[in-house]
Amino acid sequence: MTRKPWYPDVDAEVNALILMADAGIRAMPDGITDFVCICESSYPPPPNPTYLINVLKALVRGYPDRLKLLVSAPVSSIVQFVMNLLLPLMPGRLASKLSLLGIDVAKKKVSDMLFHGDDAIPTFYGGELDHDVYYPEEAKCPNRGEGEV
Repeated sequence: MTRKPWYPDVDAEVNALILMADAGIRAMPDGITDFVCICESSYPPPPNPTYLINVLKALVRGYPDRLKLLVSAPVSSIVQFVMNLLLPLMPGRLASKLSLLGIDVAKKKVSDMLFHGDDAIPTFYGGELDHDVYYPEEAKCPNRGEGEV
């Protein structure tokens, strides 16, 4: 995901994730009570530590029961090191819901969870579904430079 800033505005980024999670929860069909978050974590290394800590705080405080699983792959050694420091500080019920995986393991795990199976695996996990069609890089947007701010 090359569109993320190297040093994000942590508060704004975490608030945006909370808004998206809340909107997704409100849109859940009847009988659906939890969600799975699928993350591509290869770029940009290394992760911003403040961002990681604030995201984990948001998960602990706001979604410990709603979050069924967070799958993040491919996981670099830096991310593994940081997460190994942070996981013991988290409540056990949340720590068990975080999966930091290699691409091959993540692809299999995600395939088993997704409604359309292998057809819904994103390209960043080695699948065929190109998310950049829906969320293109700014330079590739067909309406680049059009409209008003």
